[in-house]
Amino acid sequence: MTTPLLCQREAFSLPDDAHYLNCAYMGPLPKVAEEAGVAAIAKKRLPTRIVPPDAFWETDRLRALFARLVNVDDPQRVAIQPGVSYGVACAAKNLPVSSGQNIVMTHEQFPGNVYAWRRLAAESNAELRVATPPEGPGRAAVWNERLLDSIDSRTAIVAVPHVHWTDGTRFDLEAVGRRCRDVGAALIVDATQSVGAMPFDVQTIQPDVLICATYKWLLGPYALAFTYFSPRFDDGVPLEETWIARAGSEDFQRLVDYQDEYQPGAIRYDAAERSSFFLAPIAAASLELLLEWTPERIQIYCAELTKELLGEASALGYSVEDAAWRGSHLFGLRMPEGIDLVALQLALKTENISASLRGTALRLSPNVYNNQKDIEALMGVLSSAVR
Repeated sequence: MTTPLLCQREAFSLPDDAHYLNCAYMGPLPKVAEEAGVAAIAKKRLPTRIVPPDAFWETDRLRALFARLVNVDDPQRVAIQPGVSYGVACAAKNLPVSSGQNIVMTHEQFPGNVYAWRRLAAESNAELRVATPPEGPGRAAVWNERLLDSIDSRTAIVAVPHVHWTDGTRFDLEAVGRRCRDVGAALIVDATQSVGAMPFDVQTIQPDVLICATYKWLLGPYALAFTYFSPRFDDGVPLEETWIARAGSEDFQRLVDYQDEYQPGAIRYDAAERSSFFLAPIAAASLELLLEWTPERIQIYCAELTKELLGEASALGYSVEDAAWRGSHLFGLRMPEGIDLVALQLALKTENISASLRGTALRLSPNVYNNQKDIEALMGVLSSAVR
């Protein structure tokens, strides 16, 4: 039996009157991550504290921690990169696409997982297919069906999110992965809006690439991302030829004995200056917390926290996607008729509630630091808006 997770607000430095329901925008740093960052910056006061070569390989700890979080057997299959678009660009550079083939995406997915595919499709004379959602009830289920229907024998690449950034729609990646393997398509997943708060198992889903920026649900710094690359990419060409990704680069005295061979696995896709002395300790501290809390328990916590809210909101005319097709950590609350969105935004700001309006939906993204006071404040605004 899973031990319930209690509210972890004390692990963060959030003010008591801040109702932060916007982790999908940016996750706050836990206190331990703040402390790790301050200590890391202090090392640069005297650079001899950053001792080569070992200090340059401390990011291997990040590979191991992220690998545990998403169930990757070999941490060397995880690359250290600056963002989702970087990982997507690495994938696009190394995936062959021919004229007459197609690349499948979802409607209005985050642009970091779009632009490289637009360019590749245009350069290859390939079709860019976009699976769109319907209007009305059953939206997410039909959207998932349309995504699967978009994948056929001419599909070269499927590039999708795990959870849609605008409204939390969850895509059945196990089914998508099976379909991709059936037709020989590569599966590229941007899991920035799920990993850390929702379970993700690489062994089950079998993506070819899994990319996750750290600054949202991994509660880490900006300008850092982890990218898992499957064996399909073992002989690929990286975006840049960083010296630290080459074989033998641990030996600083022989760096000018230039090597054609790369480090094993996905390390060839590391970004320059991947050692990231300031950012890496912050990310590591947060990853260790997440492994302690576990994404499974975080999902349960968010579901229990918002259960009554969603029931009361439904009675007022608000609606939300069925729980089977969304995350409990990120979902869109759709408005009843007649809601003044400008007035709603002002009311949220007045009550110091942070959430995001995406189209006609209020995107709510709670996490373990949220408590009943946050929910009561939000419910007060939602109730007033329909009067």
